[in-house]
Amino acid sequence: MATHHTPPLRWNIGEVSITRIVEREVPIRLDALIAEASAQALTPHMDWLSPHFIDGTGTLYRLSIHALVIESKGLRIIVDTCIGEHRTQGMDVLDVPVQPFLKQLSAAGFARETIGRVLCTHLHFDHVGWNTMRVNDEWTPTFPNARYLFSQREWEHWRSHPQREDWSLAQETVAPLMKAGLAQFVEMDFALTPEVRLIPTPGHTPGHVSVLIESKGKRALITGDLTHHPVQWAEPDWGTVADVDSRAATATRRHLIKRYASDNELLVIGTHYPAPCSGYLSRAGKHVILKTREESGSN
Repeated sequence: MATHHTPPLRWNIGEVSITRIVEREVPIRLDALIAEASAQALTPHMDWLSPHFIDGTGTLYRLSIHALVIESKGLRIIVDTCIGEHRTQGMDVLDVPVQPFLKQLSAAGFARETIGRVLCTHLHFDHVGWNTMRVNDEWTPTFPNARYLFSQREWEHWRSHPQREDWSLAQETVAPLMKAGLAQFVEMDFALTPEVRLIPTPGHTPGHVSVLIESKGKRALITGDLTHHPVQWAEPDWGTVADVDSRAATATRRHLIKRYASDNELLVIGTHYPAPCSGYLSRAGKHVILKTREESGSN
């Protein structure tokens, strides 16, 4: 399969830096991911979604699968580890050019031995893949010097549903870490550094977390699958087909909108948003929109 390279995106949040490393981008119809997101329903939002977050027809979206590397207080943290070398049976939509993830990570200055923490926002297959890699036909930790952090509530949920494919995948992506003594199960508000902490964002999965970064008066939120697409800030009732509890996911989005959408200072970095991948929450009439850096004048 052909490969190509997407240059890293970088953000500075006070003294914290964040770098995006792409594994693959998947063109999909947005209404296949979010049932309510028909071209007609998207029409009121086209002025701010286009050109970055929807094509000119109002239907096609580039779902980005990427990792985000946070540098805070001398610690390197990877948030979500894409799909990796694991099987994706029945997922023909993912048959797209795959980028050399570990090479790109190293080229960006992050040799895998230098990673100190790996944080998985939840345990779906496209967020845990590079937790492990194939070595002599065995799954071994990709980041040998890291502690891998998982929400305790998330782990308990999947462990109680062993019939699901997600649990089967966990035998490849989590179990080897436990065997190596590298897995750590934490509360949903766990602090990784004084600048980086988890916040509970349940709904997509029961133990789903997002990552809040606060440094020198600046703030950013790494979404995980709290949202798959920026339109879900404007339309928080629109869930995705992969949500375990769509009502809880809606309640979570509404809570964050109420908390953060009025000050125009929270930089949202989407775990599945394509470039520019980020924007500032801002109220526009009755909706909340995501203003990109260019639109907001921020840097």
